[in-house]
Amino acid sequence: MISRRPLLALPTLLAAPALAQSDTRPSITIAVQKISNTNTLEPLREQSNVGERVFYSSLWEGLIGRDWLGDLSARPGLATEWRRISDSVLELKLRPGVRFHNGDEMTAEDVAFSFGRVRMFGNTPATAQGRTIPVGEGIPTPRPGKELPPEVPAIARRAFPALERVEVVDRLTVRFHNATPDVTLEGRLSRYGADVVSRRGYEEAATWLDWARKPITTGPYKVVDYRADAVLTLVAHDDYWGGRPPVRQIRFVEVPEVASRINGLLSGDYTFACDIPPDQIASIERNRAFEVQGGTILNHRLTVFDKNHAVLRDPRVRRAFTHAIDRQAIVDALWAGRTEVPKGLQWPFYGDMLIQDWTVPRFDLAEARRLLREANYRGEPIPYRLLNNYYTNQTATAQVLTEMWRAAGLNVQIEMKENWAQVLERTPSRAVRDWSNSAAFNDPVSSLVNQHGPNGQQQQVGEWTNEEMNRLSVELETSTDRERRKAVFRRLLEICEREDPAYTVLHQNATFTAKRRDTRWKASPAFAMDFRPGNFGS
Repeated sequence: MISRRPLLALPTLLAAPALAQSDTRPSITIAVQKISNTNTLEPLREQSNVGERVFYSSLWEGLIGRDWLGDLSARPGLATEWRRISDSVLELKLRPGVRFHNGDEMTAEDVAFSFGRVRMFGNTPATAQGRTIPVGEGIPTPRPGKELPPEVPAIARRAFPALERVEVVDRLTVRFHNATPDVTLEGRLSRYGADVVSRRGYEEAATWLDWARKPITTGPYKVVDYRADAVLTLVAHDDYWGGRPPVRQIRFVEVPEVASRINGLLSGDYTFACDIPPDQIASIERNRAFEVQGGTILNHRLTVFDKNHAVLRDPRVRRAFTHAIDRQAIVDALWAGRTEVPKGLQWPFYGDMLIQDWTVPRFDLAEARRLLREANYRGEPIPYRLLNNYYTNQTATAQVLTEMWRAAGLNVQIEMKENWAQVLERTPSRAVRDWSNSAAFNDPVSSLVNQHGPNGQQQQVGEWTNEEMNRLSVELETSTDRERRKAVFRRLLEICEREDPAYTVLHQNATFTAKRRDTRWKASPAFAMDFRPGNFGS
């Protein structure tokens, strides 16, 4: 064609650079504390606060979306509608005309592949009422380099413990078949990690890591460059089903130091600076050209216990930890009152599943000391593992906590670690650590069961287990009786927060982002940063 009609082809070739130059959309740079803990962009491995900020809603999308700029309630996403076929089967109609970053149109085959054994579950079976559901013939032996990291099926089963299969009804209709009744299937499909991938894009990647660092998805922006621990560059996906993205290029740059993020923003190097501590907000806003947005989000900061530790085997010692904390003092001193002490590991958006009269353990030094005497605690050192300000105010909070615990008689010693692998390393010295828990959707199974239940991280890493809690977790996940589910949830809180503490909630988390006032953008009540059409401009 070109050789026979060169004069017709030439103007087309020459026009491409001119079209690129006419793109007047801005490029932005976002200074973040961290891009990814696993150095991948695959949410089934990167279940983290930092990952949520980068991945949603710029890169990854699910069938059921969320109102990122409102109350985070469910919204049509890659599916336009859904209906219950039964207590265990959900049918969804897919949005027509959705294009992946490689130009392919999304179909039901891509959805079934996204939730299948090759990409998500491996040979990890579904479970139902404590029973294992056979995986059938299993998955084909993956070629070298395409094996799933073990974290992927483990996280997938945490998110979808009883999902058996996805049925392709027609090109734009799928049915999710669960091995058990599940009133939360819709919520599970709106959660972080329930995202749709291009089957062809996945299969054509040379290795799993190649895929995980440049995934082919449907989001408004696509990956062009990712350098681990340094920078992630996204460019607009102009075939995005939701309209033309308002930003030409987004660069997420790792800047671990708060002062460097703030100075870079003020000097014009960065468009946004994330994870601003509350005590820095006033100094930034003294310059009237800048403002700080944000507030509380669906995430709570926790202290987590390993009850295998020689001292912490006695639940009375862990209970003493929970009573020795003046949580309101931490909120007032380190957060300037910009967050709050919640009703344990739950959120108001649970609706009628919220246990309204629940409270965190009261601050009571006398009770803490009594429990330690009763447990015959003799002042043995108790290690406390944490990272250097992975969470906002993390180090300062740890210093305050150790003083509060010392006032009760607990000899807690901070151990700074470089990464999560060191924090979670299973050694006799593992005892207390920092963590946070989010609510992936508006039901208790999304947090308490997902993170502390039999498939949750705390039990998977061998820190804590409780037979009654595990049995009730299965009931909460499978019961369709709303009243009974609420009673079970209350009992789970009693076990995990009072009787046999797995963790103790410190406060609701909050996130603050600084920017120029003349940059039109609204922060989400989540870690995610939304740059879809309608939420960015100057």
